[in-house]
Amino acid sequence: MIRNWFDPRELRSVGTTPDYRFSLANERTFLAWLRTGLALIAGGLAAAQFLPTLSLIHLREAIAVALLLLGGVVAIRAVDHWARTERAIRLGEELPASRFPAVLALTVGLGALSLVVAVLAGAMRG
Repeated sequence: MIRNWFDPRELRSVGTTPDYRFSLANERTFLAWLRTGLALIAGGLAAAQFLPTLSLIHLREAIAVALLLLGGVVAIRAVDHWARTERAIRLGEELPASRFPAVLALTVGLGALSLVVAVLAGAMRG
């Protein structure tokens, strides 16, 4: 088991050296997840700074905090998945399955639907 994600010697001590193309593909996937996390964090900061006060009290702050937290979770999950996948590649095992992409997609979709309802509710009152 990889105990320290930040020590490449520990990761390289597991199994055998794989074809570098697989490791590079795993790294590209990791970087894509990091970009997703950064985009969510940027969206949270933008919501906190640029959204006007919404009809529901503290909705703007709730949106910002939710996006910031989700971005942090995505970044942490990215490094965990990268390490588990790299370990599986080095050991010649089946790649680890993950429900996280589906959970993230559902969370973003439900969040968007909730915001549509909030915007429509505000428009009907205003």
